[in-house]
Amino acid sequence: MLDKLIQCRLQERVRSVLPDANIDTVQVRPCPDLKFGDYQSNSLMALAKERKRNPRQLAEEIVGDLDVAEWCEKVEIAGAGFLNFRVKNEAVAGVLRAAARGEHLFFEKCPKPRTLVVDFSSPNVAKPMHVGHIRSTILGDALVRVLRLLGHQVITDNHIGDWGTQFGKLLVGWKKDLDRSNLESDPLGEMGRIYKQVNASFEADEEVKNSARQELVKLQDGDVVNLSIWREMIDLSLKEFEKVYSRLGVTFDHVLGESFYNPKLKGVAKDLLDLGIAQESEGATVVFFDKATNWSDPSIILKRDGGANYTTTDLATLEYRLKTWQPSEIVYVTDARQQLHFQQLFHIYHRWRPSSSVVLSHVWFGMILGPDGTPFKTRTGENIGLNALLDEAEERALVTVTEKNPNLPESERREIARVVGIGAVKYSDLLPNRQSDYRFDWDKMLALTGNTAVYLLYAYTRIRSVARKAAEVGAKASTDNLQLVQPGELALAKHLMRFGLSVEAMATEYRPNYLCNYLFELAGLFSQFYEKCPVIQAEEKERASRLALCELAGRVLKQGLEILGIATTERM
Repeated sequence: MLDKLIQCRLQERVRSVLPDANIDTVQVRPCPDLKFGDYQSNSLMALAKERKRNPRQLAEEIVGDLDVAEWCEKVEIAGAGFLNFRVKNEAVAGVLRAAARGEHLFFEKCPKPRTLVVDFSSPNVAKPMHVGHIRSTILGDALVRVLRLLGHQVITDNHIGDWGTQFGKLLVGWKKDLDRSNLESDPLGEMGRIYKQVNASFEADEEVKNSARQELVKLQDGDVVNLSIWREMIDLSLKEFEKVYSRLGVTFDHVLGESFYNPKLKGVAKDLLDLGIAQESEGATVVFFDKATNWSDPSIILKRDGGANYTTTDLATLEYRLKTWQPSEIVYVTDARQQLHFQQLFHIYHRWRPSSSVVLSHVWFGMILGPDGTPFKTRTGENIGLNALLDEAEERALVTVTEKNPNLPESERREIARVVGIGAVKYSDLLPNRQSDYRFDWDKMLALTGNTAVYLLYAYTRIRSVARKAAEVGAKASTDNLQLVQPGELALAKHLMRFGLSVEAMATEYRPNYLCNYLFELAGLFSQFYEKCPVIQAEEKERASRLALCELAGRVLKQGLEILGIATTERM
């Protein structure tokens, strides 16, 4: 948009004055305080410092022949060399007209799209999805959506936990105490019950411990009966997981669990040994780290009993993804507790494959806390089931919707409650800085005021209501005579132009809170515009112009919410 056009022109001018300058460092960004202008650049100060020149004088030399008059008023030099750009109203109107024609929606596709793999959600087989899975699932889905919107090829992989020692316990419980009727009505609940029952006596009862080990060995050796039970556990689990994903609107290209990579693990360990990256230590195969890493403990590749560790599986997974999909980046979306694991994993991989140029990114996040500031659990200390959480969100939203619109048919009220309730849960998770812990607060997330999904959805329904009223009187939106005279009109129009910046910032830094805050500001500016600038009651040309502003604001708000994985509704 305009910021990029101005930046390009500024870079050209810098190149002509300083041929040796790295013009990629010359950037134009939104002004944090609009009283100074719409955009600004402080890049010249660094260029002047490198060359021991007076930054103000360099700024004056650059601005002297900087041709941005088609978009901007006279460029102002502030302080030691800041450049402030104030965009002309007609230039703003031109961008809005192009958006109204469908040429863009204030963002551009990436000129050099990349291929990325995004690994997120990753529940464990035979265990219900709980509140601990919500951040990875919702955050990962939002990142995939924004990357795809910008034109990148994104491959999603749900790396489920479907292998390991827990299956020995599950097989013991399945064979001795499985209730088939319970399994049919509540598969994950029943598998959770038998697992807890065996696990409770595992340490104290040698017979149970030995039985679990034997069942696990039989599974690993390919026993037909145990493999059949194990596959049934996976099938039942995936069906239950899909119910949650369907409610959240989340899909995956691939679901490749830990078991998929099991045949490759011995080869990974041998390769690391042969290359001298790993070594034998006290019966185990481990990778030691040099002092520069500041990691005192080694990473275990194979345990004393020959069993592989998470690092081994993740190395095999990395190798498979690179050979199969050739991504330029692999993104892992997990909680903060796994930071050390991924730091060591990436370190080992680059030692193992030093010629690889793949970017490995760990997008980590904080915890969800209860109202008392402790980890969010039930009163008995159990993890809160994700399906139960979504049920409660919809029921609480239904109460609010019924209070506001008791005359709507129940089916419509329930559909609105579904959109509002699930949207509220998602938004409250995406709004904070992802690296921060946040408190789960029903009243706050379902509030009609403040930075909530409900507030944004309500703003969208107001925009749609304006469109319906306009249709009733035969009024149509038009940008032919777009008027940006009133402060409310201009502020809304200029904010629409910044949509692309927030989208790109979210995609670059993997931080949805940038987009959340942009949408909140958009809803607030639309509210101010709506209050100060009558739409339906305005004169014909003014009405057409303001209807166009409403329509563009609605399109941006809807697109922004879609990036966050939040559906919209026409009424609330």
